[in-house]
Amino acid sequence: QVQLVQSGGGLVQAGGSLRLSCATSGRTISMHGTGWFRQVPGKEREFVAAISWNGASTYYADSVKGRFTISRDNAKDTVYLQMNSLKPEDTAVYYCASEPQGWGSEYVGSYHYWGQGTQVTVSA
Repeated sequence: QVQLVQSGGGLVQAGGSLRLSCATSGRTISMHGTGWFRQVPGKEREFVAAISWNGASTYYADSVKGRFTISRDNAKDTVYLQMNSLKPEDTAVYYCASEPQGWGSEYVGSYHYWGQGTQVTVSA
């Protein structure tokens, strides 16, 4: 069983940076594609970034391209989301997710396992 455990997040001023981490406490995710999504109340969960199992391919939503960077350290079984130049509209609960196909995807339905979510709040 894959269990994703998220850390990081919190409150930051606009223009600041945060780093989110997603680790597994169960089976390895080193062969999984992994994505980050975010959700605000009343809206659907939206894609933020994804990375293939070997890190060779990365994908970003247009809204975060150039500001966020997804990466992974398979030796540590951990995936990261570095968020720079944060804006108030980035405020949301952020979720990591993994899928055993290995390629990463922008589609929520592609993912089998989800982290618990972590709040990111960006003040103006």
